[in-house]
Amino acid sequence: MTSRPLVAVLNGPNLNLLGTRQPEIYGRTTLADIERRCRVVAQELGLDIEFRQSNHEGVLVEHIQELRGAAAGFVVNAAAYTHTSVAVRDALAACDAPLVEVHLSNVYAREPFRHHSYLSDIALAVITGCGPLGYEFALSALAHRLVPAPTLS
Repeated sequence: MTSRPLVAVLNGPNLNLLGTRQPEIYGRTTLADIERRCRVVAQELGLDIEFRQSNHEGVLVEHIQELRGAAAGFVVNAAAYTHTSVAVRDALAACDAPLVEVHLSNVYAREPFRHHSYLSDIALAVITGCGPLGYEFALSALAHRLVPAPTLS
């Protein structure tokens, strides 16, 4: 039996309020809904996932450090820390694993301060504006890199 690659799905501040916070921007889907769907999609793609959220920058850094070496890839919606945190960026850069940056809303159609990301230059891909489907796209992108394709006999 082969082991399945572990993908860490990390979520930043205020994402615990999804479903009720600014639904006109973020929709009515909750973070728990996203987690459930990610687990189904990961299973279908041959991945295991570790799903975490924190409102605290240092806690996110500690999650990244804890998963460094164990996670074969990262899906990160750092939320506001995308635009402000060198610490989160440096922790992710210290990991030898591909990263896909995810944003529920189209950050480029919003306030100018959201147009800069401290993560995008170290990311394999950036998915923005696709709502909760962005997480599924990110898992799919990582699976294409991490899960061996079946061989034909």
